[in-house]
Amino acid sequence: MSEDSRSGLLVVRCQLGEREAFGELAGLWHDALWRYVRAMVGSPHVADDLAQDVWVAVARGLPRLREPDRFAPWLFTIARRAVADHRREAYRAPQTSAGDEADVADNGSLNGLLTTMEIEAGLGELPPLEREVLILFHLQDLSLASCAEVLGVPPGTVKSRLHRARRTLREILTERGHER
Repeated sequence: MSEDSRSGLLVVRCQLGEREAFGELAGLWHDALWRYVRAMVGSPHVADDLAQDVWVAVARGLPRLREPDRFAPWLFTIARRAVADHRREAYRAPQTSAGDEADVADNGSLNGLLTTMEIEAGLGELPPLEREVLILFHLQDLSLASCAEVLGVPPGTVKSRLHRARRTLREILTERGHER
């Protein structure tokens, strides 16, 4: 059974009132959600808080989710909004320590050729739009269509952002002496 099918089944069970199904759904998706949020905000502590906020929003919104098999894009859309809200709030009252910004994300490599730390360091230097599309497509394994849905842009825009992000990441890593 695919992850999307399993998620869809769990969503339906949640909608039918099975409390344990929500725990299974969260267990299935929490790590991926946390890694995405962590990569976007940089701090594990902030990621913990935002991930918790996302799960609260998911619990509230599940009864209205009409396409249970589309859970992953829906989840990451909620997470993206939580990250955007956090950034807006942080922009209004900037109190980020340099240590938080220096943290690197805990996610896998794009193609296995570079170490996780090399990729994470490069991702941290990408502009937010490029970083986000790489994380969603390569690290969260969302399809182009699902990425487009999460980001609220056409698939062609996702393709162009992916192309630009890969090129920029390659340049960053090459400048640091990491060859392909």
